[in-house]
Amino acid sequence: MINTVIRHHSFHSHGTLHRPVRHQPLDPDGTIPSNHLHNFEHSSISMTFFLYAACAIILDRAHVQAQFGLTQLLGAIAFAQELLLFHFHSTDHMGPEGQYHLMFQILVLVSLSTTLISIGLPSSFLVSFVRSLSIFSQGLWEVVMGFMLWTPSLVPKGCFLNDEDGHMVVRCSSHDALHRANSLVNIEFSWFIIAVTVFAVSFYLVLLKPYGEKVQYFWLGNEDEESNDDVESLKSGTFGNNKSFIHMGKISSQNDMER
Repeated sequence: MINTVIRHHSFHSHGTLHRPVRHQPLDPDGTIPSNHLHNFEHSSISMTFFLYAACAIILDRAHVQAQFGLTQLLGAIAFAQELLLFHFHSTDHMGPEGQYHLMFQILVLVSLSTTLISIGLPSSFLVSFVRSLSIFSQGLWEVVMGFMLWTPSLVPKGCFLNDEDGHMVVRCSSHDALHRANSLVNIEFSWFIIAVTVFAVSFYLVLLKPYGEKVQYFWLGNEDEESNDDVESLKSGTFGNNKSFIHMGKISSQNDMER
């Protein structure tokens, strides 16, 4: 999973910076042109998530004691930077695109909040479930933005696609048309939240049917660490009193088999 994150954000960062026709994101004098600022902003987000994934692998192989907390903190930093860059985006936030970005920031804020909360509640199923759902919603909302903002037939009535320095932007012909377009985005986001909520509850109920309440949430550590913990627990005579979710899951499975 981490390797997938690294590959995805590496390709995205490179593709975003080298999208111009000249395959060069900088001006001849080495400065960043104004019409390419958004490329660097998006690339910076990808590089931060790339850094998070790379550090997660390093911390995992280093077997540090605070691995989980540090990994979650790095993830929170990545979400915080994403929220910051989208909030102070160089793209004009006055049109429908800005309204889509505003809705997107709500999803990023949920991901950031749940990631920070998970540091103190590492075994909370609800926190992890909401965080996973918010990350899923981010990707899905970006797909929705791609279709709604750059498909001419889906542009709201009274608005049009305008080429501004090589970047297609939705502009509206009047204040009423702009107000209508932003209101449509709000309604669309409301329907989006309803659809994601229905999917999440349905997905949980579908998994609950075959597995029941036997499934316990726990952090997936290394198998070597788990084996070492078992040996140390046996030596100290505290294996029976161990309250970790991993061992509780093992004991409950053995009891089910005996029945």
